[in-house]
Amino acid sequence: MSTVTLTQLDALESEGIHVMREVAGEFERPVLLFSGGKDSIVMLHLARKAFWPAPVPFALMHVDTGHNFPEVIEYRDRVVAEHGLRLVVASVQDAIDDGRVAERADGSRNPLQTVPLLDGITANKFDAVFGGGRRDEEKARAKERVFSLRDEFGQWDPRRQRPELWDLYNGRHKPGEHVRVFPLSNWTELDVWRYIEREQIELPAIYYSHQREVFLRDGMWLAPGGWGGPRANETLEVRTVRYRTVGDMSCTGAVESTASTIPEVITEVGASRLTERGATRADDRASEAAMEDRKREGYF
Repeated sequence: MSTVTLTQLDALESEGIHVMREVAGEFERPVLLFSGGKDSIVMLHLARKAFWPAPVPFALMHVDTGHNFPEVIEYRDRVVAEHGLRLVVASVQDAIDDGRVAERADGSRNPLQTVPLLDGITANKFDAVFGGGRRDEEKARAKERVFSLRDEFGQWDPRRQRPELWDLYNGRHKPGEHVRVFPLSNWTELDVWRYIEREQIELPAIYYSHQREVFLRDGMWLAPGGWGGPRANETLEVRTVRYRTVGDMSCTGAVESTASTIPEVITEVGASRLTERGATRADDRASEAAMEDRKREGYF
């Protein structure tokens, strides 16, 4: 008998596809959170592989802060059109205009995403929500199950999470509850980049080295924009940078880098001692429990 040995990427891909198919078979109205960031792009790639040659059997949802990088929005819309996908946009600006949330003094809208997200889930009756969380990103994410139960208010209670022995997933939930699903739970940032290289997945250009106007705030290089930066005491400079993660422009920092190809990015990531969120996301620096608090409120 011949034996087949899976590489690490093969095993991770197989697990992700298995999770996608489990959700499609067990839930009525799944949705995939899609920001145009590398993790959500890999999730979409897995979904297309999982159900090929049939179309992806669920919609994408983007929680739009209104403070997005233009390159990312262009990429999002192009991918949706190319693959005939259905996109649901949950808008932070609409929530502000309706009085459901209030603009923050610091201009950051990342903390305002919870209300539009939960409203989008409720309005569309989504019962399973794919997220791109990985356990190497941040302490609170390391506590997650692959299937993470959320109550009727969208909140996370660690005492209600279920064991997942032998990769058996329990998606049972009461009316009004839903389940967050994390197919990339066992991936690392390096795994994601190696998979992108192997599968030749296109990413928004900001993931690679380019020249950009940025200013320094709290040790991070931020891009100017309508959200309010730079302040009077902050100076714009042209730097050679790239982004390790994609989010609200007000809290997503660039890193100085000359890595302009996937192999160069892989080398850079492999040598880094900081996760991309720890290095470039200001909202995660607010406190030790910043992400934990957002999970309990219903965002992550």
